[in-house]
Amino acid sequence: MASFQKQSSLITGRQPILEALKEGKQLERIFLQKNTVGEIISEIKKYAADLQVPINVVPSEKLNSLSRSNHQGIIGISSLVQYFELQQVIDLCTEKGEIPLFLMLDGVTDVRNIGGIARSALVCGVQAIIIPDRGVGALNEEAVKASAGALEQIHICRVTSLLKAVDSLHLNGFKIFCSELDAPVKVYDADFTEPTCIIVGNEEKGIQSYLTKASDVRFTIPMKGKFDSLNVSVATGIILFEALKQRMK
Repeated sequence: MASFQKQSSLITGRQPILEALKEGKQLERIFLQKNTVGEIISEIKKYAADLQVPINVVPSEKLNSLSRSNHQGIIGISSLVQYFELQQVIDLCTEKGEIPLFLMLDGVTDVRNIGGIARSALVCGVQAIIIPDRGVGALNEEAVKASAGALEQIHICRVTSLLKAVDSLHLNGFKIFCSELDAPVKVYDADFTEPTCIIVGNEEKGIQSYLTKASDVRFTIPMKGKFDSLNVSVATGIILFEALKQRMK
């Protein structure tokens, strides 16, 4: 039997989705049926691109599994969290006189891990979590629940390119750190007291190579014994606690 999304989180039909985008309503993503075209669809694509709302092109079965209504080949999912522009949050930190501590998620797809990461981020003073518009777990009800509400209390910046986000951070004086298993620097020897963005990656694939090359410092969490794998949420908590400890001194 199909599992239907809560109707309150769905926006179905072309005109309702277009109006929602025009009003600046935040959407998690849009599902568009294959080969669906038209003037309104073109407008939706334009507004979605401007607002950095991902569009997933899917078969009709996907849309029918979400809603029984006359969806006209398109369904939008309302966002449960508020998204911010990256520069907006950087400027906010500057105005408050804070030293930025940002977190970037690369390929973290498990929503429970994202929830756990958000909890650690909030209590360790992270001002923003940067995520890509694709290749990351949805910030849905399960993720918000796993975060114990932390995702609703921290700035979430959704970007079309993590590499471009790194470039923007560099231009704003950030130092970029990435966690790697065989990195030359131990986590406690890295200096997290400057404007900082820490990249954490997928447990199996790690951080994408182009992001590690763009980083300023690669560090590792030392581990005893032959076991060399930490859950990404646990690892992030260890890293962020070290950053918090340094900043509290």
